[in-house]
Amino acid sequence: MKIFIILCLATFLYANVKKEIYNFYEKKNYIASCNVGYKDFDKFKNNEKFVSLYAFACLKSDFIDRLAIPITKLKYSKESRTNASFFSTILMQKKLLYRSMVDGYDISSLNLPSTEYILSKVFDSYVRLKSYNNKKVYIFEDDKDKKIKYKLSLVKTNKIYKIVIDEFYDNKFVKKHIYW
Repeated sequence: MKIFIILCLATFLYANVKKEIYNFYEKKNYIASCNVGYKDFDKFKNNEKFVSLYAFACLKSDFIDRLAIPITKLKYSKESRTNASFFSTILMQKKLLYRSMVDGYDISSLNLPSTEYILSKVFDSYVRLKSYNNKKVYIFEDDKDKKIKYKLSLVKTNKIYKIVIDEFYDNKFVKKHIYW
C-alpha cells in the first residue's frame, strides 16, 4: 500500500511540474517557465513536448545558453527536429556574433538560416555589413518594419563581455536583450 501511495504522489508531483511550466508559459511569464523547466529538466528530458516548451520559454526569456541540452534531446519527431534546428541556428548565431564582436572574427562570408528571433535579425544585419571597423555601437533597421530599430553593443562586466541589443519601436525603447 505504501508503494502505491508513493507512486501516486510521484505521478501527481510530476503532473504538477508539467502544468506549472505550461501555466507560466501561457501567462507569458517565460522566465518562471524556463526556471521551472531547468530545475526539473532531468525528470522530463525524454518528453519532447516538455523539452520543447522549456526551450521556447528559455528562448523567449533570452536564456539562449540553456538551449544546448534541449537541442540534443529533440530528435524523435519531425516537429522536434524542426525545433532543434531552430534553436541550433539561434545558438550558433549568438556564438558567432559574440566571437566576431569580442575577438574580431570575420563572419561576413557566412550564410546561415534566418529566423524571426531578434538575435537572428541582428545577426543577419551585422553579417551584411561586411566591414565591422571595431565600432562600439551598431544601429540596424528591421528588414520588414522600418519603425523597428535595434541598437547592438558590447558591454564588459565582471571580466566578461555581453552582447546587448536594445529594441526600439518608432524611436521608443521597447526591450533590452542581454546575451553572454
